[in-house]
Amino acid sequence: MSYGGSFVQSHRQAGVYAGRILKGEKVSDLPVHQVTTVELFLNLKAANTLGITFPLSLLGRADLAIE
Repeated sequence: MSYGGSFVQSHRQAGVYAGRILKGEKVSDLPVHQVTTVELFLNLKAANTLGITFPLSLLGRADLAIE
């Protein structure tokens, strides 16, 4: 199980920063951004191997369930 910031959003922001730096902006002038989207991933295969079951309410809220 993993709960954290969106990799897609963080990588997209890194690309935006790289573009701004390549255009000549100073790194010290760039604002700090935090990821605003969080995702919940459940690895059902690993959980099954460990004998762990997830409640249906948690399965329903997961962004991705790996089977």
